[in-house]
Amino acid sequence: MAWFRRTKDQTLKTVKIPEGLWVKCNGCKEIIYKKEIDRNLKVCPKCNYHFRINAAERIRLLVDEGSFVETDADITAADPLKFKDTLSYAERLKENRKKSGLKEAVITGRARINGHEAVAVIMDFSFMGGSMGSAVGEKITRAAETALNEKLPLVIASSSGGARMQEGIFSLMQMAKVAAAIGKLKENAVPYISILSDPTFGGVTASFATLGDVIIAEPGSLIGFAGPRVIEQTIKQQLPDNFQRAEFLLEHGLIDMVVSRKEMKNTLSKILEHLRTPDPALRQ
Repeated sequence: MAWFRRTKDQTLKTVKIPEGLWVKCNGCKEIIYKKEIDRNLKVCPKCNYHFRINAAERIRLLVDEGSFVETDADITAADPLKFKDTLSYAERLKENRKKSGLKEAVITGRARINGHEAVAVIMDFSFMGGSMGSAVGEKITRAAETALNEKLPLVIASSSGGARMQEGIFSLMQMAKVAAAIGKLKENAVPYISILSDPTFGGVTASFATLGDVIIAEPGSLIGFAGPRVIEQTIKQQLPDNFQRAEFLLEHGLIDMVVSRKEMKNTLSKILEHLRTPDPALRQ
């Protein structure tokens, strides 16, 4: 029985586990070893929940190693309205640049996807919710113009809460501006593939994100214009289960396919092979 008695000299020792080793999945709620999730491209190995990834991670996921060459890196947001809430807009920009390591909420550049040359646009939700201000709109527009001039397919990976409120009408104007640039691609038979990840909302969904020749979404991504709670309060009705999730939108025809992160690059490559821009002489 002495085995079950604690002597005076015995004390309970606690083992300290370093922070960040384990992650709780937002899908299945299981506690999973973080390195296991990282090895699995930030996808839960138990339920296939796709965690959000930043722009650098998505570039590594989508394009051939060493092929990405950034363009227009010097374009950054101004503060035309001198906006201020609890912080000034200038302070928020400074804070988000430090936190994310980015100058803006989007990175643009030329790249290869399994050997296929393309113009790539990657949004990052960690920078002010991936919001589209005038700098973001300008960078995406220039990327579309580069794709048009060089007859290269345009690939945009969206992750955004919508227009940037701190820039007011200047932000809303970007919707029409980018949509017009995308329209020129269609007129000239230059392919545009849109990838929607969690979340894609507001003015981004209402403009270029849903104008792709092919629209792809990651599994479980929340995609829409206004949030479900706002819609329910407006129409005074309960929304269906999984409303605005990628699978629901696929079933109802808004998107073309739902593709897991592991298969995204190969799927893009196959689509680019099918949508290769024909010789201009053949379009006459």
